[in-house]
Amino acid sequence: MFRIRRVFDDVLPVDQVAVAQVQEMLRAQFPGVAPEEIASLPAKLKNPLKYRFRHLLLIAEDATRNLRGCAFMSYEPILHFAYLDYLASAASLAGSGVGGALYERVRDQAKGLGAIGLLFECLPDDPAEVTDPELLKRNIARLRFYERYGARPIINNDYTAPVTPGQTGLPYLMFDGLDGGGLVARETIRQIVRAILERKYGHICSKDYIDRVVESFRDEVIQLRPYKYVKKQAPAPVLVRPADARIVLVVTDQHQVHHVHERGYVEAPVRISAILSELQPSGLFRQIEPRVYAEGHIRKVHDEQFVDYLKKTCESVPENKSLYPYVFPIRNATRPPKDRAVCAGYYCIDTFTPLNRKAYLAAKRAVDCALTAADAVLAGGRVAYALVRPPGHHAERRSFGGFCYLNSGAVAAQYLAAYGKVAVLDIDYHHGNGTQEIFYRRNDVLTLSIHGHPRFAYPYFSGFEDEKGEGPGEGFNINYAMPEKLDGIRYAEVLQRALSRVRRFGPKFLVVALGFDTAKGDPTGSWSLGPKDFEYNGQLIGAMGLPTLVVQEGGYRTRTLGTNARRFFTGLAASAFALSPHAGRPAARSPNPYPR
Repeated sequence: MFRIRRVFDDVLPVDQVAVAQVQEMLRAQFPGVAPEEIASLPAKLKNPLKYRFRHLLLIAEDATRNLRGCAFMSYEPILHFAYLDYLASAASLAGSGVGGALYERVRDQAKGLGAIGLLFECLPDDPAEVTDPELLKRNIARLRFYERYGARPIINNDYTAPVTPGQTGLPYLMFDGLDGGGLVARETIRQIVRAILERKYGHICSKDYIDRVVESFRDEVIQLRPYKYVKKQAPAPVLVRPADARIVLVVTDQHQVHHVHERGYVEAPVRISAILSELQPSGLFRQIEPRVYAEGHIRKVHDEQFVDYLKKTCESVPENKSLYPYVFPIRNATRPPKDRAVCAGYYCIDTFTPLNRKAYLAAKRAVDCALTAADAVLAGGRVAYALVRPPGHHAERRSFGGFCYLNSGAVAAQYLAAYGKVAVLDIDYHHGNGTQEIFYRRNDVLTLSIHGHPRFAYPYFSGFEDEKGEGPGEGFNINYAMPEKLDGIRYAEVLQRALSRVRRFGPKFLVVALGFDTAKGDPTGSWSLGPKDFEYNGQLIGAMGLPTLVVQEGGYRTRTLGTNARRFFTGLAASAFALSPHAGRPAARSPNPYPR
């Protein structure tokens, strides 16, 4: 787990340490940058007038404030363009998703500033310019990465012209239209290029050189290099299905009110739109509106004092402010702290999950959506999906954490349990500690969780395989704590074991806590599941033939969230509604049960 936050300056001691760590990372990863350039970073943050750019520093850090990555961006307020100076992640974290999460945050910042586009430099992928095979390989990887966002080199210009005779390998000028049209006119791009060259390279580029490069931009609007590494995906075909062969979809309509701006939360509103953009055209769903349910349903699984505290504290936090737990007393049920700020640590399990004015409102609405979907299942909808945020499976009976406040899935399982036995299958990368704790002494609700082993994965203190339930619930809690590296084939084998246990239990309902943070490149996970894996897992779950409620939990790699969600539900629907020749029965066990 890590968080992304903006460092405004180096006034506070914690930010002094962060800036120093950033400088050390830049020195190590950008040896060609002049030492004085890196040394000027604190001054640039504090004095934009001197440097004629507004500068933003974003850092990714873990729970112990170790730097995992950084991004340094400049914004020109007159020409309205953003420029990405540096993007780096720790060398040991290559491919971990940290760089992607930072770049997405940079794009969000640029959009919020009203930038017409994001520009930056990227070393060339032309073998004639780069003779070192390893460097060429790294350059290609970077260009491939940026192409996924639509960012490509601006062509038909002399930006790569040598400053001194014989110089080679100068960088391309890249342009990311930030999902807009990207039609930057000739005079505008000339002014932008002049600003970049004069302000960043004026000490090494002559006036004649700058004039020549600026005037080489002659196209009426900028032209970008055609896609070279990433194929633009065609829209998914729309499938026409009868209403009773569609998944009931309930989307939280108040999730956007819970948006933690100041800390760079990966649990951001864009997660919902990223999924919806792929699901809505698929033809797999019929959407219904969420209903309002009594708060009593929440109090059946959460402690009364905890709910009261959460509700009242959220109401008291000033608008646009967040309260982070900072004192964690040993819990004493008879003498909890009285101060609400201190009491946050009494009820919270980490330092990453803040309370703010809208947190309870958004969490309560997520519960409403889960209950609406549960009622749809009770009304005969074979499969229902509650697409909600914030997530809920880390919320225990009397504590919140892991971005979770109220356990929507547990509330829905409790609701369904009044009509028969329920199995709760958690396939999020992180252990569903909250769901386990809530039902730990129950034998009418079977809880199973496939997750990263707690020795390296959040929440660290639960999710071990010897946690099997207590009292009447002994044997009704199953944990599959998996290694740090796991591919789709191995995951499917474990999922089949879990589903076999569900069959032996014989539930009337199946509740799936769905996380897409098992995906390759997710910034909070370490596994490598891809779209085919998600589709196959959906087939396995759908083949159970049970009335199924799916509640959204984690998944933070927004670039692939939508595709993975569509593929999962394609597989689930095919099996659940018998829409393919192989649907309705479990897939055969084999080392490679589906084509790669």
